[in-house]
Amino acid sequence: MRTLLITRLALAAAIAAALAACGGTQPGRQSTPAVPGPGTATPAASPSAANSSARPSPSPPTTSPATSPAAPGTRPVTGLLAGKDWTVIPTSRRVVALTFDAGANADAVPSILATLRREGVPATFFLTGNFVRDFPAAARSIAAAGFRIGDHTVSHPYLTRLSDAAVRQEILGAARQITAVTSKNPAPLFRFPFGDADARTIAIANQAGYVPVRWTVDTLGWEGTAGHITATVVASRVLGAARPGEIVLMHVGSNPDDHTTLDADALPQVISGLRAQGYSFVTLNALTG
Repeated sequence: MRTLLITRLALAAAIAAALAACGGTQPGRQSTPAVPGPGTATPAASPSAANSSARPSPSPPTTSPATSPAAPGTRPVTGLLAGKDWTVIPTSRRVVALTFDAGANADAVPSILATLRREGVPATFFLTGNFVRDFPAAARSIAAAGFRIGDHTVSHPYLTRLSDAAVRQEILGAARQITAVTSKNPAPLFRFPFGDADARTIAIANQAGYVPVRWTVDTLGWEGTAGHITATVVASRVLGAARPGEIVLMHVGSNPDDHTTLDADALPQVISGLRAQGYSFVTLNALTG
């Protein structure tokens, strides 16, 4: 009898050890599911999703901008720079910031970089995560030339349509991709795709350590000839809006229909025209310090 009892106890101990080795859980307990880390992109909902008759999936949990921690290596934006999508650098100096958004393609990058180098003009480039993924050589060439780089989200969505968590992931996911490809941290500069911003999304960007920067004038070069835009129109729009602290929005890509690169074509005229009015050039570091 005693021998049988010892044998049963030994068998029970062996089974328990085997379960532990295989990662088994105790009855009545559940393992904690993995949580995506900062920078994991959240797919944006299709614009037509709101009209779907299917039962919607549960929304991802949102994070309150007031309590959301900043990205590693950054601090939440507070004080005078917070709560605003900046359209001008607040200064009385006759300076202009040329900025270039990079998302669709990199067709005009070589021409733009060549002009900026030749003229000795600094500039700021806002890159999407998808741009640095699809055009890594162009992204690296911008960084290697020493130009200031900012964050333009991963996939260029309308951020006001996304949850707090999805907005944050678009910003931090892009920062991670940009840093991985260019070795440049885009913080604290951020630009909303389409200029689509509101108080909620601005607060999320600020809490993540970013200052949203809009523009004073959009050249409309991206519209191409179908929009009745020419290089002369681009230059005229910039020069007509000239003021201390002007922020100019241009693009590094070509128009998808006519393949024009009007911003790149107009850039020499833009630079010479602004200089003739007594302006010099700065990056957006002039705004954020």
